[in-house]
Amino acid sequence: MLNIIKMAARNLRRYLRRTLLTSALITLGVVSVLLFISVSGSFKGMMVGQITDSMLGHLQIHRKGYLSSIDNLPLNMNLSGKQLGKITEILDRNEAIEAYSMRIKFGAMFSNYNETTNIRLNAIDPEQELKTVPLLGDRILDGEKEGLLNPGEILVPELIAKGMKVTIGDSIVLVATNKDGSVNGQPFTVRGILESISGPGGRDGYIRLADARTLLRMEEQEISEIAIRLTGLDQLVPVFKQLETTLSGFKNKMDKPVFEVHTWEKISPFFNIARMIDLMTFFIKIMLVAIVLVSIMNVMIMAVYERINEIGTIAAIGTSPSKILALFLTEGFLLGLLGTSIGVSISLASIAIMNITQISFDFGRQTGLILTPTIAAGDVIAVSLIVIGIAVLGSLQPAWKASHMDPIDALRHV
Repeated sequence: MLNIIKMAARNLRRYLRRTLLTSALITLGVVSVLLFISVSGSFKGMMVGQITDSMLGHLQIHRKGYLSSIDNLPLNMNLSGKQLGKITEILDRNEAIEAYSMRIKFGAMFSNYNETTNIRLNAIDPEQELKTVPLLGDRILDGEKEGLLNPGEILVPELIAKGMKVTIGDSIVLVATNKDGSVNGQPFTVRGILESISGPGGRDGYIRLADARTLLRMEEQEISEIAIRLTGLDQLVPVFKQLETTLSGFKNKMDKPVFEVHTWEKISPFFNIARMIDLMTFFIKIMLVAIVLVSIMNVMIMAVYERINEIGTIAAIGTSPSKILALFLTEGFLLGLLGTSIGVSISLASIAIMNITQISFDFGRQTGLILTPTIAAGDVIAVSLIVIGIAVLGSLQPAWKASHMDPIDALRHV
């Protein structure tokens, strides 16, 4: 086998120009794919972080059926105090859960004493919320960020603040209907103007849990959802399965599940964009396969055609068809290995340079975001194996043709 490798390497050196051109094509394909994977992965990870760390959290727990009715923000589907006790006991035992925040979500009328509009409200505990979604404070466009909220204060979404001409320190009134149908109003002071991460149509404001319970006249502790932050996004699937299995054991009187668990992917429409990025990566890999396959097949077909007399000679002196087949397959393997090695080296060096130079870009109203491309070892290995495998596969037909040539016919070829 070692002799076959030496012969294959010698043959590639004999046709150096063709070898270098083919390796350059393979290198270009590998570099394109690895850089696209690293940059798109960085962009995807950054956007996922913006979504999960400033609004949603990684996981959310609701009462069964709440999410399907979330557009109406139903107060009659809140989690009760007894149910919360069971859930928090489970969450506190899970080491993969870094923090969690309890929220009451409801709709209200927002009035500046001259005009009135509707608003969606998230009632939170500021300390819990900042641990669960640490980037929430960065969404405050105007106003004090420290501590997030004090009693009697509200964070107003930018759209409503502009439309109602509300500024920091203004007094407003919230009017809400509780689940029993009674209406109550309560004054609040504008603490800050909040950028909506869900787009210009966002109408989500924030108040404290205690203020929401007073406004809604809640006699007992009730929560609409529990947002969960994990120690790492790689824990998403295992923790989701653990919670889903554990919470599915709680049944109501009709023997149906009481709770439901959802990942951020289920809740956020951004997940569709993330899937599109993954789909684009898949098609880029297919293009790489096509480039390598065509390049290797072209080179090996030409190699067989130009070396017919040589093939006839080595066959005539007793070289078996299997060894001739192995020789040409090895040449294809070495071409793929050479192009892949150079491509991986250039890609890793380029990624390192991009991280050192800290390329910044703007995304919507977010400015100065730093691109930090990274690539997993698994992606590098997978792309390398695909390229080398396709290089060998592309050599198969020419190698098979060479190994099955009749020595006499090959020696007569001019």
